[in-house]
Amino acid sequence: MIPAVMPTYARTDAAIVRGEGTHVWDADGMRFLDFGGGVAVTSLGHCHPKLVEALKAQAETLWHCSNLYRIPGQERVAETLVANSFADSVFFCNSGTEAVECALKMVRKFQHETGHPERYRLITCSGAFHGRTLATISAGGQEKHLQGFAPAVDGFDQVSFGNPNELRAAITSETAGILVEPIQGEGGINAAGVDYLKILREVADEFGLLLVFDEVQTGIGRTGKLFAHEWSGITPDIMAVAKGLGNGFPVGACLATETAAQGMTAGTHGSTFGGNPLAMAVAGAVLDEILEEGFLSGVQAAGKALHAEAEAIAAANPEIFTEVRGWGLMIGLRCADGVSNTDVVAACMAEGLLTVPAGDNVVRLLPPLIIEQTHVEEAATCLKRTCGRLRAQGGSQ
Repeated sequence: MIPAVMPTYARTDAAIVRGEGTHVWDADGMRFLDFGGGVAVTSLGHCHPKLVEALKAQAETLWHCSNLYRIPGQERVAETLVANSFADSVFFCNSGTEAVECALKMVRKFQHETGHPERYRLITCSGAFHGRTLATISAGGQEKHLQGFAPAVDGFDQVSFGNPNELRAAITSETAGILVEPIQGEGGINAAGVDYLKILREVADEFGLLLVFDEVQTGIGRTGKLFAHEWSGITPDIMAVAKGLGNGFPVGACLATETAAQGMTAGTHGSTFGGNPLAMAVAGAVLDEILEEGFLSGVQAAGKALHAEAEAIAAANPEIFTEVRGWGLMIGLRCADGVSNTDVVAACMAEGLLTVPAGDNVVRLLPPLIIEQTHVEEAATCLKRTCGRLRAQGGSQ
């Protein structure tokens, strides 16, 4: 018999019931160091007092009024994002996949408005993950996500991630844009590299294409910059963000230049709940904290410390971990052949550490951006115990 909650997730038996800062507790009272972060969402940790205060104050004032009216909080958050990014305008929605959907529509609308309606296809990359709608699973192109949902939505041409020559060869008279994650999260913490991002910008400009970055997971400080593409010194035309922007409150945003957004006029797109007063109160408070002087440098320092600990653990346990990947506080540990990342995640949990599996047999470390050296040391201790547990079990087949 199917359960009341549709079984679309392979859940553990743990029921998480409370969180505070960098830790959570399950219904049995077990305490965990949360280095999964709700899959890179809880950027400021659990129940951050300033976020709680902002949400409570808004909940006592106004929950929802729809986008038929001006929403002052929405205007404030949009102005903050514009002031701290390449963008001139922002569309608010509820999730990362909605933000990507907006970006896809915007690319087509731009080409139509500029006299090229025949340009509707986007080039995407192998190993990508852009969401769970029919269009975004087609953009991602991963068989495990497409299986059972044929036919795939037309309009996407996939090339190898990090291969600019293959990308150039895939451009046709129907190509409208390029959609890329600066670091593939679900795909296994695969970093594009600054040179590749620079080439993408050059190619897009050469062929009249729009460059779209999916920063749903990498954005809002995760890599030590507000947005990961900042490390490359170039900017996209459109960018999707979500996850850390709401710290757990559902909110997404699609940022764009004035040129890219020129066709997005009244009636071209919409969202009933997107950018409502509750979401904007939280997002505004999140941005206030992350944009505080010294915050992002702290993320960079914590990321270097965690990366160093992960490298040392991998070097000491080559039969379990073969590689450490990532930037800032977006770190991946690739598991050795014969060692399953899902078993490593389960062993970490048994040792009091929450992590997240990813593609390419990788375990993700995605802690809150507020971690300090003590949390890095606590995570390292848990990982060392996890390696001991796996060895005692004879590995993970």
